[in-house]
Amino acid sequence: MTTYEILLMLDPEGAEAHQDELVARVRELVETGGGTWRSHDSWGRRRLTYEIGKKAEGVYHLVVFEAEPATLAEINRVLKIDDGVMRHMATKHIEGSRTSAPRDDTPPPAASSAPQAVPVPVEVPAAVEEDVEETDTSADTSTGGEEE
Repeated sequence: MTTYEILLMLDPEGAEAHQDELVARVRELVETGGGTWRSHDSWGRRRLTYEIGKKAEGVYHLVVFEAEPATLAEINRVLKIDDGVMRHMATKHIEGSRTSAPRDDTPPPAASSAPQAVPVPVEVPAAVEEDVEETDTSADTSTGGEEE
């Protein structure tokens, strides 16, 4: 048996009861096909990068299970038929990996009492200042050394 994970993107306008029924249906298909249910992780409602079917959000669920390829094919067939499934993707699960919900990209607001970076003056040794003054700046390098 192979371990798979399926990421489901469900219609946010659909009833939550229908979403639960859909996950339960996938679990039932896994178990009747002789597989083992490992986990279900509800990622919740997320904003989409682009609209799908005039919907700007989707509800994500990640399911992990062990099953035969024929069982996975049946699950894919059922998910394609259901109108509540906007998108789904099945992949082989890599042992030892932990797929988790992505974090929000919005950073927390900075506290006003946090210390601010203060520029510190740097002293240049006198020997370095003398070397800078002695360099020859009379050569014109704007033409790249080419003569006309």
